[in-house]
Amino acid sequence: MFSAVPRPQPRTLPPPRPPISEAELAAHLRMSVARLARRLRRETGADVTASQLSALHTIGRLGPLALGDLSAAERVRPPTMTKVVASLEESGLVTRTADPADRRVAHVATTALGDRFLEASRHRRDAFLASGLRSLSAEERDVLERATGLLERLADCE
Repeated sequence: MFSAVPRPQPRTLPPPRPPISEAELAAHLRMSVARLARRLRRETGADVTASQLSALHTIGRLGPLALGDLSAAERVRPPTMTKVVASLEESGLVTRTADPADRRVAHVATTALGDRFLEASRHRRDAFLASGLRSLSAEERDVLERATGLLERLADCE
């Protein structure tokens, strides 16, 4: 005689929680985003700091740019960015050249190694996220898809 094996039930979203304050939501969101960001940084596959990785991505996205413009884009002070770029340059991920019209201005660009690093890093992080998404239900993935636009809007707030 065969015994019935229970079939796993599809995962669904947890029941709605009672409303929380904006401050509580902000705290939960901050902690969740920070945990995910730390986890994704570990997927880069290299020993780079968060500041270095962020600067490298900005250089890769915006193309060659003046060190001052990179500082502004990263919202850090120029002396801090100079140190970050120096470590990236030492690793062979970026080059720094003086502006021929104004030798006080340095331009930063990714190297071929830096471009390969960025591509491999994106691939590893995307693969990590895709693996996690496969463990979610279709409904949960839909919620995340809708939330990405909201997260982008929050990231662009001044």
